[in-house]
Amino acid sequence: MMVIPNIVGAGLIVIGAALGIGRIGGSAMDAIARQPEASGKIQTAMLIAAALIEGIGFAALFAA
Repeated sequence: MMVIPNIVGAGLIVIGAALGIGRIGGSAMDAIARQPEASGKIQTAMLIAAALIEGIGFAALFAA
């Protein structure tokens, strides 16, 4: 009976995670363009942040 709200919630979770990861990627590209010598540190921080967002998104999907 509560299928529609669960589907909507899951969709919002996926959209939110995608927007967060996209924003991280865009910001990282801007930072690398400004300071190319720091690209290794920026990429590492970007990957860690993206993995954390993705993990939270998966946890929220299973909780919904």
